[in-house]
Amino acid sequence: MTASILIGRITGAHGIRGAVKLKSFASTAADIATYRPLTTQDGRVIEITRLKPARDEFIADLKDVKDRNQAEALAGTDLYVERRHLPAPKQGEFYLADLVGKPVAAGGTVIGTVAGIQNYGAGDLLELDSGDLIPVAFITDAGETVTTDLPEGFLDPADDSQRGQNGRP
Repeated sequence: MTASILIGRITGAHGIRGAVKLKSFASTAADIATYRPLTTQDGRVIEITRLKPARDEFIADLKDVKDRNQAEALAGTDLYVERRHLPAPKQGEFYLADLVGKPVAAGGTVIGTVAGIQNYGAGDLLELDSGDLIPVAFITDAGETVTTDLPEGFLDPADDSQRGQNGRP
């Protein structure tokens, strides 16, 4: 099975002729139109026929989407591309998906294995098998072991003895 990479998301409809609003996760956002095939999680193929920049996203025409109702039905649809269709990362760059399954070290000590990637709106996070979350910004190397430069005490458990019943000091 070939790994698929989340490369974009249809965020809504635009106009009455079937155009959609599209958020690209590609490093060069407009490149999303060059990746083929784009697929949905359930295996449908989505083909971008026209892409136009619009604020923080794009307005896209999709093959076989001809009216607003069809476009609205696609809102929230994630778009994937097979990893093998993406260019090789440049020196010092990496794909987040390539980190899954690799050990993570901080201060020379392995602290876990990357179980997944999360993003709750403030940036990408490595989710370790322990459940700990580490901001991607702390990665210093992504070789066979993912090396991080965590601030001292970053993963220390909270001192609950100083907290009241509501979790506040």
